[in-house]
Amino acid sequence: MANRVVIDAGHGGYDAGASYQGRKEKDDNLNLALKVGEILLKNCIDVRYTRTDDVYDSPYEKAVFANNSGADLFVSIHRNAYLTPNTSRGIETLVYNDEGIKAKLARNINSNLAKLGFDNRGVIERPNLVVLKRTKMPAVLVEAGFIDNEEDNKLFDEKFDKIADAIAMGIIDTIGGGCDENERKLYKVFVGAYNDREDADALLDELKGMGFPAYIMFEDGVYKVMSGAFAILDNAVKMEERLSSMGYNTYITT
Repeated sequence: MANRVVIDAGHGGYDAGASYQGRKEKDDNLNLALKVGEILLKNCIDVRYTRTDDVYDSPYEKAVFANNSGADLFVSIHRNAYLTPNTSRGIETLVYNDEGIKAKLARNINSNLAKLGFDNRGVIERPNLVVLKRTKMPAVLVEAGFIDNEEDNKLFDEKFDKIADAIAMGIIDTIGGGCDENERKLYKVFVGAYNDREDADALLDELKGMGFPAYIMFEDGVYKVMSGAFAILDNAVKMEERLSSMGYNTYITT
């Protein structure tokens, strides 16, 4: 059975969270949460969202939702802020206590995000936060940069897809991913498989730079780079032939 993860977009509705020059945290949180979930779904992880639009649920309601979902992990997406704009920057991940799977997950996410240029402010214990205290499964709260810092916002906007991938791969590196035979319903075009995540990232960047859809799957201990998943075999074959003609070693799986 696939792992199940609850993705929480912090704030929502009348609760905008932090804001800076018209930019609202609730919007950044939702956009990033949905993108992270999309990547996890492509890796055959069962995703449940606390919200998919601009609505408000209390932190306690979110914890109850997660507990009733039977999830293996709870990941809350937020952005940080400080009293004086442009004086603090970087990413950090909050946990109830710095132990167990949640501590490993927090460090995996922070490490991936730091590679994108964010300052790594570390793993911080926050035992009084309801979504960390009341959830029964391992839970983390990711602060994806400071919304009142122009450098962090530039990173957030310019590397949005990579930030989502960094968080998603932090989850997959912690609990695993991949699809079993009953879950493989699409024709997937693979372009490379690597033991080293940095090699997979390099190919991912290369493909995206040329406008190809590209994702990383972690399966059987290997980072696999995929360029598209198609319900129709002919479409997968066309993508595979296009990439093959450019010199890539490609193959299709179902």
